[in-house]
Amino acid sequence: MSTNKDRNKIVLLLGLAGFIVMADNWVVSPILPAISQNLDIDISSAGLLISAYMIPFGIFQIIFGPLADRYGKKQVITSAMILFTVATGLCALGTSLTSLSIFRALTGVFAASVMPISLALIGDMFPIKERQGAIGTFMGISFLGQGLSMAIGGTIAYFLNWRGVFGVYAILAVIPTLLLIKNYKLLPSEKHPDSKLFAPYAKLLGTSRSLYTYIIVLLEGLLIIGSFSYAGVYIAKTYGFNYLYIGLIMTAFGIMSVIGGRMSGKLAAKIGARKVLSLGLASAAVADLIIYQYGNVLGMLILGIALLGLGFIFTHSTLLTRATEFAQKARGSAMSLVAFFFMGGGGVGTAIGGRVISGVGLSNLFLINGIALIITLFLSFVMIRDHVVEPNEAKESIGNL
Repeated sequence: MSTNKDRNKIVLLLGLAGFIVMADNWVVSPILPAISQNLDIDISSAGLLISAYMIPFGIFQIIFGPLADRYGKKQVITSAMILFTVATGLCALGTSLTSLSIFRALTGVFAASVMPISLALIGDMFPIKERQGAIGTFMGISFLGQGLSMAIGGTIAYFLNWRGVFGVYAILAVIPTLLLIKNYKLLPSEKHPDSKLFAPYAKLLGTSRSLYTYIIVLLEGLLIIGSFSYAGVYIAKTYGFNYLYIGLIMTAFGIMSVIGGRMSGKLAAKIGARKVLSLGLASAAVADLIIYQYGNVLGMLILGIALLGLGFIFTHSTLLTRATEFAQKARGSAMSLVAFFFMGGGGVGTAIGGRVISGVGLSNLFLINGIALIITLFLSFVMIRDHVVEPNEAKESIGNL
C-alpha cells in the first residue's frame, strides 16, 4: 500500500507527463509557417500536420483505456511514453510532408494514452474524498503545458529552428519516462485479463447516469476549449503581439488551472461538488463575456483568460471525479470516454468556432460561447440530478463491467 507521499509524488510525475503531452498537442501551430517554408509546401498543405496528429490522438483515446484495463495501466502507459518520446524525436528528422505526417501521427497515437490512463491510475490510488484534489492537481499541471506551448514552441523556434522544437520536446519527454520507470513499483498493477475491450463502452453509454455526464463533458470541451483555441488569435488581432507575448498572456489559463486544481478538492469537501461544478461553468461563462466586452483592455483580457482556466479546472475535475466512480474494473474505459468526448468536443468546438468567426466575427464567438455555457450550467442541473460525486464508493460500479 503506497503512502500519501508516494501517491502525491505519482500525481506530480503523471502531471509532468501530461504537461509534455498537452504542450506537444499545440506545438505545431506557432511553427507551421517555418515548416511550410523549410519543406517548400504551401501553408494549407502544412496544416495537414495538425490533422495527422489530432485524428489518431482522438481515436486512440478510446483504445488505450480498455488495453490498460486488460493488460495493466502502468505497463501500458510506461510503454506508450517510451514510444511517444521516440516518435517526437523522429519528427525532428522529417524531410517531407509525408514523413513528418507519419511521425506526427505516431506521436498522436502514443500521446493518447497519457490522459485516460493517468486519470484511471489516480482513481485506483486515491479514495473518493481525496480524488478530486488529486485529479485537479494532475489536470492543472497538464494544462499548464497547453497554456505554455505556444510560448515554448515559439521561443525554441526563434533561437533554433522548427526541428529544434521537436528535439527539445523529445529530450523533455525523457524525464517523465525515466521517472515512470524508476517509480514503476509504486504504481498500481491491477489487471483484468477477462475484461472486454469494447463492451464497457456500450454499458457506460447505455446508462443515463454516465451518458448524461459524458454529454456535459462534450459541451464543456466544445465551449471552453473552443474558446481557448481562439484566444491566441484574438490577442494577435487585437494587440498585434508576437507568439512569445501571446504565449505568456495565455499562461494565465494554465496558472489558474494549477491553482484551481489545488483548490478544487478542498472546495468540494467544504461546499459540495455540485457547487464546484456550477462555479466552474459560471466562471467560464463570465470569462467569455469579459473577453467579448472588455478584451481590448489588456488587464481585463488577462482576467478573462485566467477565469477561463479556473472555470475549466473546476468543471473538468468535478466531472472527472464523477466518472472515476462509474466502473472500478473498467476505469480505464470510463476515463477514455471522458478524454474522447472532451477532446472531441474541443475539436468540434474549434471547427465550429472557425465558421462562427467567418460568419459573425471573432469577438462574437466569445459572446456565443459565453451564453452557451450559461445554458450548459442550467442543463447540468437537469442531466445530473443525483450527487455529482458520491460521498462514498458504494455506488462506484455500473453493472458488471
